[in-house]
Order: sequence, then C-alpha cells, then structure tokens
Amino acid sequence: MADVRIYRPARTAMQSGLRKTRRWRLQFLAQVPQSVESLMGWTASNDTAEQVSLSFPDRASAVRFAETHGLQYEIADPASQRPGQQSYADNFRPQRPT
Repeated sequence: MADVRIYRPARTAMQSGLRKTRRWRLQFLAQVPQSVESLMGWTASNDTAEQVSLSFPDRASAVRFAETHGLQYEIADPASQRPGQQSYADNFRPQRPT
C-alpha cells in the first residue's frame, strides 16, 4: 500500500483558468482508519499526516522527495485537457461545425 499520492490538481469547475494546476502535489494517505466521534458525529482520526500536502514544481522532484524519505508512492497522471470553445462569437459563425 502506498504512503503518499503524487498528482497534479485538476482545474476547478467554477473557473476557466489554470491557477494552481501547474505544480505537482504530494499528499499523505490515511494510515489509520477514521472513526465517528460520538458527541457531534464528525469523522475523526489520530493520524495528522493525512492533513499534510506538499507542493513541487515538477513530478521528478516530488518522486525524489518520496524516495529520499523512504515513502512508497503512487502517481496519478493528469487527464488530458480537452480543447474548449475559443470564443463566444464562434457559436454564431456561419461556418460553424455542427
């Protein structure tokens, strides 16, 4: 089982920009199962490492960090971005593909 997951975050659904999507992230995975807190019903865990997320400029440096610290890792490659509409005016073009 992997200790950390290395991935590049996806673009948010609310924005069309690419902010915070160019850097790779290393996120620690849960090693201790979560429990339900009896008073409020929230999920709780004694493992604080799963709250840690590190940012790296490229995938190679994230992998190097994991290997240096003896962490088993899994890499989630980013999905390819599909080309979007170029402009709103293209919707009303006479030569528009259907």
